[in-house]
Amino acid sequence: MKMTFRWYGSATDPIPLKYIKQIPGMTGLMGLLEKPAGVDWPEDEFVALKKEVNETGLEIEVIESVNVHEDIKMGVPSRDEYIANYISTIRMLAKHGVKVIIYNFMPVFDWLRTDLARVIPEDGSNSLYFDEKDLGAMGPLEIVRKTSEGSHGFTLPGWEPERLALLETTLRQYESIGPDDLRKNFKYFLDAVIPVCEEVGVRMACHPDDPAWPIFGLPRITHSLEDFDKMVHLHDSPANTLCLCTGSLGSNPENDIPSIIRHFGQMDRIGAMHVRNVKYLGHHHFREAAHLSSTGDLDLYEIMKAIYETVPDTYVRPDHGRMIWDEQGRPGYGLYDRALGAAYLNGLWEAIVKENG
Repeated sequence: MKMTFRWYGSATDPIPLKYIKQIPGMTGLMGLLEKPAGVDWPEDEFVALKKEVNETGLEIEVIESVNVHEDIKMGVPSRDEYIANYISTIRMLAKHGVKVIIYNFMPVFDWLRTDLARVIPEDGSNSLYFDEKDLGAMGPLEIVRKTSEGSHGFTLPGWEPERLALLETTLRQYESIGPDDLRKNFKYFLDAVIPVCEEVGVRMACHPDDPAWPIFGLPRITHSLEDFDKMVHLHDSPANTLCLCTGSLGSNPENDIPSIIRHFGQMDRIGAMHVRNVKYLGHHHFREAAHLSSTGDLDLYEIMKAIYETVPDTYVRPDHGRMIWDEQGRPGYGLYDRALGAAYLNGLWEAIVKENG
């Protein structure tokens, strides 16, 4: 296992790289350039990012948020231009040592919460929160406004302004696209990029829908074991994998996370892991919890054990954290609670390794 940390770059992330390096067991980043979906990432900017990270003693072998343009998801003729840009970015990243690219195929919204800072009564911290009942009162445009207001001025992954500027138009375009149509468009994308990944030694890792069910009537096709079985067979290749996010899939209590890890780990179809905990509060109603198993409803010991048994060499990062100790920052991406999460996961890992001699 390689323990990693998500970082947004020195221009917009208040967390210095040296702080990340000081977290015990931290080997590298799941990094990104904040670029609009569909563009060809500039090589000079990535080289500068890699140099900055490496000089701190950290690796950058995993890249997140090479976003898939909506035209690719909708299957319109302009998709070929955006796929060509995506392929160019894959080749560039591979040239500079990137091994895994994390992305998603969620229409419009990469993830959704109804509150970015819901206070947790037990300890006074706050965390990301979702209650589907709130969506009916707000609607898509209102939830975008509320999310923007609650972001404290930070750009949030999947909520980039340029992606949401034409929200009403995009939502109307998706009215004629069902799950089978979206899956067909997904296959078209994979058929184009996976052969390139095989050639250059990169693995694509698809992140699950978050939360793990359809929202606003949009088609969503990656939120269960059955969904991901279909996905990996759209283009059967070791380069076509998933980024198994325990919190996204775990938002639905019907998803048995350790079993899903073992299923795809044994198939060698896990490219990376996001590990976090959730607390169920009702039907389609949850909050994000500390990584400690007893604070939520996921068994982090069994999750780490499943990783150890089936995909022990994967990349792992502590996913969203609470805001604790009066920290102010990008919701879900503060330093303190994610550092605690990394330490907790490393402690579980050490115990599991020693138990298995």
